[in-house]
Amino acid sequence: MRESIIRIRDVKKIYQMGSEQIHAIDGISMNIYQGEVCCLLGKSGSGKSTLLNLIAGLEKPTEGKIIFHKKHIERMDEDQLADFRRQYVGFVFQSYNLLPTLTALENVTLPLIFKGIPKKEREERAMEMLKAVGLEERAKHKPFEMSGGQQQRVSIARAFVNDPPVVFADEPTGNLDTKTTYEMMDLITGMAKKNKQTLVIVTHDLELAEYADRIVMLQDGKIEKIEKKIKEEGMNVYG
Repeated sequence: MRESIIRIRDVKKIYQMGSEQIHAIDGISMNIYQGEVCCLLGKSGSGKSTLLNLIAGLEKPTEGKIIFHKKHIERMDEDQLADFRRQYVGFVFQSYNLLPTLTALENVTLPLIFKGIPKKEREERAMEMLKAVGLEERAKHKPFEMSGGQQQRVSIARAFVNDPPVVFADEPTGNLDTKTTYEMMDLITGMAKKNKQTLVIVTHDLELAEYADRIVMLQDGKIEKIEKKIKEEGMNVYG
């Protein structure tokens, strides 16, 4: 039986807009399992990015429970959440979120600095990750000296350098061309599978969703349906 790493129970996120209440997440319950690639799929406004933010501890639910590694993150204060994210979570963003004044190597070392790892060790680990994403020769380059695909590779290296149990990727290929998109998806999913990490991808693109073991389709803040990949004679189908 698969072990669930994240359990979501009756979660709601309600925003007050003047006199109107917006139910961005409306009573969602689901599990995310250790080592799986899970895709949150939906159109703009479906609630997929809000759900990711709640699971990752970037926002707090209005109601419900989110249990991550047996920890109730909905009960944590900001300091506890920041420590939780340092320990357990990596992020890959659509806009890369690299610091423009830092080199590729320095950007990748950031999560290790926050964990208090000595400089020599963190630079060695960061360089190993840059090698893994094919950017060893760009280690001393700053973001403006790199293409979008190269910047996203740096972002991926940064997300994985800390060996977090879970990596969240929010529209990770939204700013990339088609060829680079598939290269990035192969890289992200390949690294997660190799390291037995859980990967949660948010996308509106059904082709990208096909990289997942499970697709959770969202609409109007609710789960519309969940499709699980079935391996069938060397082919991947969903059922």
